[in-house]
Amino acid sequence: MSYKGYLIDLDGTIYLGEELIPAGKRFVERLQKTETPYLFVTNNTTKTPEMVRQRLAEKFAIDVPVETIYTATLATVDYMNRLAKGKKVYVIGESGLQEGISEAGYQLTDEQPDYVVVGLDTAISYEKLTAATLAIRNGAHFIGTNPDKNIPTNRGLLPGAGSFLSLLETATGVTPVVIGKPNSSIMLSALEKIKLPASEVVMVGDNYETDIKAGIENDIDSLLVLTGFTSKEQVPSLPVAPTHVVTSLDEWVIADEK
Repeated sequence: MSYKGYLIDLDGTIYLGEELIPAGKRFVERLQKTETPYLFVTNNTTKTPEMVRQRLAEKFAIDVPVETIYTATLATVDYMNRLAKGKKVYVIGESGLQEGISEAGYQLTDEQPDYVVVGLDTAISYEKLTAATLAIRNGAHFIGTNPDKNIPTNRGLLPGAGSFLSLLETATGVTPVVIGKPNSSIMLSALEKIKLPASEVVMVGDNYETDIKAGIENDIDSLLVLTGFTSKEQVPSLPVAPTHVVTSLDEWVIADEK
């Protein structure tokens, strides 16, 4: 099937940790050559869209406009803006998440916050988890930026934001509202950004639990590439099959290349 636009994961699809996936770079270049609309949809909140753009350019020699990068941070801000519950937020997360929320006009504080927002934080501490637990128990709206239990790196699978969410849910008895893939919040916003209906785009990624389920659960076709989280051995036993599966994005033909 031909698609007019592509929603694309980054880590495990275009690169793996600190290592470029060459076929991923070639895929982006082919999309650019054919002038096919694309949007990177990432659960990563550790970096701002501009930081992501710079990293793609400087480390992997992939040049893309910042407007093509839609992070779970941006989706979280869009969600809080729609909810309009207040402007005080306690954040567990790194600079990309903190700066994104602050720049959107929210006050970062642990004093009676209206929201607790939890993303990946490689400097996680017991005190941070304690502050979040107390705030949630006191009525703060509990938001998880993404459900990723692990993140793929060249070292192996490391703890992700979803691991922190599980801990805090156990500590508070409160289930978080999760924004990132595979949830509808980020995917509906991504379709608005790319300005195409679900029937005309495909979600491309390496992780069945986030990327591919994002397609399945939101009526978007999916393309699983076996360069990251989900292995070839797992494919036959997946509960709902991806629309397409490829070993490498070099195998995939973009519509205008035919």
